[in-house]
Amino acid sequence: MSSDSFGRAEGLSAPSRRLFVQGLAAGGAVAALGLWPRSSWAVQAEGVPNVLSGTDFDLTIGETPMNFTGATRPAITVNGSIPAPLLRWREGTTVNLRVRNALPPGSIHGDQASIHWHGILLPADMDGVPGLSFNGIDRGETYQYRFNVVQGGTYWYHSHSGFQEQAGLYGPLVIEPLEPEPFAYDRDYVVMLSDWTDLDPKRLFARLKKRSDFDNFSKQTVGDFFDDVKQHGLAATVEDRKMWGQMRMTPTDLSDVNGNTYTFLMNGTTSLGNWTGLFRSGEKVRLRFINGSAMTYFDVRIPGLKMTVVAADGQYVHPVTVDEFRIATAETFDVIVEPTGQDAFTIFAQDTGRTGYISGTLAVREGLRAPVPNVDPKPLLTMDDMGHGGMGGGGHDMSSMSQGAMAGGAMAGMDHSGHDMSSMAGGAMAGESMAGMDHGADGMQEHPATETGNPLVDMQTMAPTPKLDDPGIGLRDNGRRVLSYADLRSTFRDPDGREPGRTVELHLTGHMERFAWSFNGVKFADAEPLRLNYGERLRIVLVNDTMMSHPIHLHGMWSDLEDESGNFMVRKHTIDMPPGTRRSYRVRADALGRWAYHCHLLYHMEAGMFREVRVEE
Repeated sequence: MSSDSFGRAEGLSAPSRRLFVQGLAAGGAVAALGLWPRSSWAVQAEGVPNVLSGTDFDLTIGETPMNFTGATRPAITVNGSIPAPLLRWREGTTVNLRVRNALPPGSIHGDQASIHWHGILLPADMDGVPGLSFNGIDRGETYQYRFNVVQGGTYWYHSHSGFQEQAGLYGPLVIEPLEPEPFAYDRDYVVMLSDWTDLDPKRLFARLKKRSDFDNFSKQTVGDFFDDVKQHGLAATVEDRKMWGQMRMTPTDLSDVNGNTYTFLMNGTTSLGNWTGLFRSGEKVRLRFINGSAMTYFDVRIPGLKMTVVAADGQYVHPVTVDEFRIATAETFDVIVEPTGQDAFTIFAQDTGRTGYISGTLAVREGLRAPVPNVDPKPLLTMDDMGHGGMGGGGHDMSSMSQGAMAGGAMAGMDHSGHDMSSMAGGAMAGESMAGMDHGADGMQEHPATETGNPLVDMQTMAPTPKLDDPGIGLRDNGRRVLSYADLRSTFRDPDGREPGRTVELHLTGHMERFAWSFNGVKFADAEPLRLNYGERLRIVLVNDTMMSHPIHLHGMWSDLEDESGNFMVRKHTIDMPPGTRRSYRVRADALGRWAYHCHLLYHMEAGMFREVRVEE
């Protein structure tokens, strides 16, 4: 649907069902984005000019009325569409992208704009992060991005200005590699998943700061208490409720914002719009899944079809065949499917909190649908999930919470009063002196001094593990073969080959009630940069002290994830960190300049889980 169509609908206070369905079906501006490999793009929907290829691009950031829910709202768009145009580049070329800021005066999305090329290796001044890479793009100005394309694969791009990403500024990016790909396929589709809210994102952020559990409609009830008594006994159930109460948390709090606020989209359309990718029976179809959401993890499956994962974050992996996979915010997975035996298959992506889903269709012709499965039962967090070993289920081992493990009132060892900010000075704030932190003599996880007595830290994990073979909360033992990080193995060896010269350990910290997020208990505004020496190979160890998952993204450099033994496993640009995990990856500091390093949950980043990384000679 064109912006003019939305302009006509904007004046309707109560749009008719027919107009409403038309708006949802069009999804703002985008339908099927597909291509024939090594040939021309195969756009399956009439009048969708949303694919741009070549080396020269003109992209205009503006404001466009959009209607996904029955209410028209101002979205931020690129060339008038959500998602932004699918850009097709070729490895080995130099791209020129002229990005113009055409936001209207008084826009709720601000005066300045930017585009960050997620996962793309480029000079620091081309990375698109205002305040670090460049000054941003002011209204009426044009910024020219120009850089060499040195990689192939599936990536995406998005704004790094305020909350513009939430409001619609994100788009898919496909780079055709120089070398032949190690797998064959007949058709190729982008499947970009995202979340939309009719709320002004700034208002949503303010709501999270005031009441972070606003969307948690599934808190445990008296009936749940008696059910647990029957299963675990009275004493264990009372102890469980007491522990959660002391932490001021709830085991149903799996996501900060969910389907109670969000409308989930697939390639810019709702489930009612039924994005459709066409196939002929027996063809191999490549699906490039991109999680371009602001805050949502999706669990993806196609009932009746196996999916063979062939790439993660744009990099080839040894093929692994699964029924389902979890895709964290900012990750990408390429899969091959071979639809046959029926005319339509449902692409089904539910959020991890099981509050909603988005669906589309693979079909032999437009207009077909297959049955849409029910959303799975809502999972519950356990103490084991949060890295307090031995405390899952009914038999909680309180001894593992010694030495001030939790700050939210659960343990007396962390006093919230009189926090001395001077303890955050120097290397501790920067994270450079964290190499000595490891599991203590008693096997318990040690923590940086900046977490002690810190009002921004409400808990700490005491027995974190990598959990690389864990498919995740809500996916265990569900009767389906679910992808885990342990399944991902790059098709190449460690591209650097050197052992890391030093180790930096950083803790992901937060306070749920205050909606404060940070590294090592130090929010971005108070943190010193993490300084890397140009050319060095280092190991970063992340420990998730919170009860939330965090997708961590380092700009400008690859993150080479290690297995439990410290061996190179898989190359990624975004590392998912579930609650209670401790994961390590290698980084080659081969890109001079100032780089962003942050949680890719937008509101966590804005609330402080962000660091500057400086690579210096």
